[in-house]
Amino acid sequence: MQIQKKQKLSQLRRWRIRKTVIGTAQRPRMAVKFTGEHIYVQFIDDAAGRTLVATSTQDKTIADRATLAANVTSATRIGKLAAEAAVGKGIKNVVFDRAGARYHGKVKALADAAREGGLKF
Repeated sequence: MQIQKKQKLSQLRRWRIRKTVIGTAQRPRMAVKFTGEHIYVQFIDDAAGRTLVATSTQDKTIADRATLAANVTSATRIGKLAAEAAVGKGIKNVVFDRAGARYHGKVKALADAAREGGLKF
């Protein structure tokens, strides 16, 4: 019962944020999702309704992906990889969508690494 209430409140928080955080072709939305085991990053053009670039800890192009987890060190590494992939596609300015997660720890590490990689948000 308590878990269902937390999930519902989390979903309502994501919907409330998504009303204001909108990505375009010039400035896509950088959506970040942390699960218990993995980290997912997508660059989304909401106007066209499509994902431009995506990367995660499960990406097959990462050499030692078995060692990656949902922690700060992996978040730093995924942030750099996501920034490289985005800059490779010509994306430099993004809108950061942390999906209601607090801006500290893993989220902050990923954001700082993406900024170091050349993204502006």
